[in-house]
Amino acid sequence: MATSYIPYLISFVAFFILLEQISYIRKRRFLPGPTLVPPFIGNAISLVVNPTKFWDLQSTYAKSGPLGISANYIVGRYILYVYSTELSHKIFANVRPDAFHLVGHPFGKKLFGEHNLIYMFGQEHKNMRRRIAPNFTPKALQTYTNIQQRIMLKHLKSWCQKAGSESSGSIPLRILCRDMNLDTSQTVFVGPYLSGKARQRFNIDYNFFNVGLMKLPIDLPGFAFRNARLAVQRLVETLAGCAEESEKRMKAGEEPTCLIDFWMQENLREFAEKPFEYSYMEIGGHLFDFLFASQDASTSSLLWAVTFLDSHPEVLQRVRKEVSQYWVPESCASITGENLREMKYTEAVAREVVRIRAPATMVPHIAGVDFPLTENYVIPKGTIVFPSVLDSSFQGFAEAERFDPDRFMEERQEDRVYKRNFLAFGAGSHQCVGQRYAINHLKLFIAMFSTLIDFKRDRSDGCDEITYVPTIVPKDDCRVFLSQRFPSRW
Repeated sequence: MATSYIPYLISFVAFFILLEQISYIRKRRFLPGPTLVPPFIGNAISLVVNPTKFWDLQSTYAKSGPLGISANYIVGRYILYVYSTELSHKIFANVRPDAFHLVGHPFGKKLFGEHNLIYMFGQEHKNMRRRIAPNFTPKALQTYTNIQQRIMLKHLKSWCQKAGSESSGSIPLRILCRDMNLDTSQTVFVGPYLSGKARQRFNIDYNFFNVGLMKLPIDLPGFAFRNARLAVQRLVETLAGCAEESEKRMKAGEEPTCLIDFWMQENLREFAEKPFEYSYMEIGGHLFDFLFASQDASTSSLLWAVTFLDSHPEVLQRVRKEVSQYWVPESCASITGENLREMKYTEAVAREVVRIRAPATMVPHIAGVDFPLTENYVIPKGTIVFPSVLDSSFQGFAEAERFDPDRFMEERQEDRVYKRNFLAFGAGSHQCVGQRYAINHLKLFIAMFSTLIDFKRDRSDGCDEITYVPTIVPKDDCRVFLSQRFPSRW
């Protein structure tokens, strides 16, 4: 008897697939993109299996069209890829409840949770950014610089030891950079409030999160996405506990030693003037946002810095010469914030690395309403929109494909001339609040790595091709030969 329903079931599924295709075609209209898409999951499998190829194809589609945008379909969601810098600015400038919602990941709200800076709008968002601002004052940045140097030095030593013990002589830096950045972020953000055991659990959970970012959004037991979501909950709870402990120390009048201390100190100051509501879980969510923003993006930039310094020895020599004017390792002194500010060429190198290999290549938004992007095209409500920061980095700049730090020096000032194309830290009201910290971190790494280590890439075919993990890294994970240049007594 049941078999008699099979033809009806097949007909229903076929009808549903037909409606799905019609919906996609109606939304896409004249835009370039796949003519038809696989039912139900769309092109999600090709995105997961080979994200580099998937996004390269979307970029190619977008460049071929009249508007600089292209279309596709992923797990029941219509998506748009934005190549045009001007249209990207239009999206960044319209982050509000009745336009675009910044999500950070196609399924970010479900993954990151509700307490996240990127989901805030209007006055609430302005208030939070104002309270965060003291976390990045010169005094705070100097505190972080001291921590960063200490941790970088520890890891650079271990890298050289590891390279010396390998039979091949070369080692891949990606995981090593990631671990160093996680160590740095934990210590800078919540330093004294994480025990050794808590750090171990923290590292395990962050790895669950990282893996889940690149998987299908299947929220069922045993799937990577579910593991990632639960891991984020545990991470936020841990960070909330750190905020509570920090508040106690700041109430006791102690000096700030990490980012959460500066934050809680400011909260207590403002609360004394005009009480406002905040919760430790909310702050834990924002801290996780900082961690996500600083961790993977920074790892990407550090790897590309090594890659370009190796392939441009003249740049490496200029960096070493400049650093030597302000820092002599043999003195065992630290690099001060003032030293770092004086390293203009090293900063130009850092900015050029971020331009030519923007770590957050795209910044996903969701259209909260039908939004008229151009005179001829309205983005349907619910569309996931991907402004391409990476593509914008190659528009406008002189010889944009060329690695050329001098473009950011005072004589040329391309960062000002082509400011609208330099979107590595976003634009508009949700522009990255920690960009000074991010540049300082990369700049400090370039200065220390160049000065303290002799290195050479272990080159193989296609080693410098872009791979998404989820930020972009060299295909070979930046495999290098290393030997130390720093004093043996260090």
